[in-house]
Amino acid sequence: MGLYLLDYGAGNVQSLANTLKKLGHDFQWISSPADFGKATSLIFPGVGAFGSAIDGLTKRGLLEPLRSYIASGRPYFGICIGLQVLFQSSAESPNAVGLGLIPTTVEEFTSSDKSVPHMGWNSIDFIDPEGETHEGLDESSCYYYVHSYCAKYDHTRPEAAQWVHSTTQYGQEVFVATIRKGNVFGTQFHPEKSGAAGLKLLATWLSKPESSRTSTPPSLCVPRPPKAKDGLTKRIVACMDVRSNDDGDLVVTKGDQYDVREKAPSATDGSNPMALAARTAGAVRNLGKPVALAARYYAAGADELCLMNITSFRHSPLRDQPMLAVVRAAAEEVFVPLTIGGGIKDSVDPDGTPHSALEVAGAYFRAGADKVSIATEAVYAVERMRARATDGGLGDGDGTSAIETIAHAYGRQAIVVSIDPRRVYVDQGYDGPYKDELVFGKPNGPEKERGKAWWYQCTVKGGREDRPLSVVQLAQGVEKLGAGEIILNSIDRDGTGLGFDTDLIALVRKSVRIPIVASSGAGRKEHFVEVFDKTGVEAALAAGIFHRQEVGIDEVKNTLSTTNINVRLQA
Repeated sequence: MGLYLLDYGAGNVQSLANTLKKLGHDFQWISSPADFGKATSLIFPGVGAFGSAIDGLTKRGLLEPLRSYIASGRPYFGICIGLQVLFQSSAESPNAVGLGLIPTTVEEFTSSDKSVPHMGWNSIDFIDPEGETHEGLDESSCYYYVHSYCAKYDHTRPEAAQWVHSTTQYGQEVFVATIRKGNVFGTQFHPEKSGAAGLKLLATWLSKPESSRTSTPPSLCVPRPPKAKDGLTKRIVACMDVRSNDDGDLVVTKGDQYDVREKAPSATDGSNPMALAARTAGAVRNLGKPVALAARYYAAGADELCLMNITSFRHSPLRDQPMLAVVRAAAEEVFVPLTIGGGIKDSVDPDGTPHSALEVAGAYFRAGADKVSIATEAVYAVERMRARATDGGLGDGDGTSAIETIAHAYGRQAIVVSIDPRRVYVDQGYDGPYKDELVFGKPNGPEKERGKAWWYQCTVKGGREDRPLSVVQLAQGVEKLGAGEIILNSIDRDGTGLGFDTDLIALVRKSVRIPIVASSGAGRKEHFVEVFDKTGVEAALAAGIFHRQEVGIDEVKNTLSTTNINVRLQA
């Protein structure tokens, strides 16, 4: 079988390549227009902006050969952008013209009752539940989506509706999840990031004779009214802080208030405390190897994984080959989204060679990352943006920040901003610039908070330096610059095990529309129930309690499920 993969130049296509290898299928890359003639099956994966995809295909001379390939009747599988380019156009890039195979347009999510991008695991509904084959898909499974634009389902337009194989609901909007007609199959979700359910879909499609993938009849055109509630699940994210130990090995570590070195034991710690102190005191806390832990968390049911490099990239991020190797190895073992953080910024090598943040991000996407996380550089970018404003507001980006350049090339869903705020206590009668963001201690709350008020100040460099910027100003600023998601940490709660700072999370949740991952403070499985119930965030992250196996991911999910919070459970 001549299976080929099409790479238009952006997005993490390595994830699909890893998946195909996992499933035992050989493939080749489309490297020139002539390769389309050799292909007997073609998969087009990708994320990013519609216009960038069309432009990338055109500049490489691949757009018309792609059109001819599909018209030839040979099997085609489009994933995300690979599906959207089949439509006439997209509101994301109004001047870009799609292939027009499906005679309708891709639109932006419009309802105000949900975050955008649509990011996370959601269910599907078949147009014909009694159909003979569903390509290995299952309505009881969830699949991973990450997109801001979609093709709305409209059964009154049969010329387009006949292509629709299944739909998904987000908020009260019903959109196309999969298409299937003739030789064409496509998914809006990412099967290569959808765990076992996605692997099953790809294995089913690839195992069928090519001749049986070329003559699928059109679908029924049936009404698909929205249900009372969509199928989006809450995400549980496992985060691994990665750094070099004193021997130069990369390890997963975790500290209290960002201190990751072991403390000297007391005399009650063992029969020979001085010997133990000599061995461990001051050493980097080692909680495991990053690839092994990533594989363990994937098997345990984590919905996403984060690898945060907390000490490298100081001078030359693209020469940090050990971390790139970790990403490559992890991406071969896990088939859920992988976020990489640390050093995604403009930099200069010791020899004077400059590297842009876009170049650094691209290296990690090619290694297998799905999203990159930016922290300190995001603060500086918002400060510059606000300095340009003439009315004291947000201002506008200048197109040069890491957030803007990466979002333009890869889409906003590829950019995560990690925010590290801390409380600044003030009098309850405070009338300063952050008065509208004040949080007041509750009479029945912790004793140290009663009768107090505070706002949240942003920091840089892992919390080591305060900046004159509030958490709301930063969150709204990075959203305007093009970030697709926020990881919201809390310096005050980090390592305490007291639970998430729900006041902080609720404050930011109501200030922006992009998804938020709650972080810092989880100590018990009940803390996850609390943060979802009180704030409505899309995801919650933990590190130490998972590393130390104090709480299992399965325990968290089972607890959430019993309290009627929708989560993805292992099959």
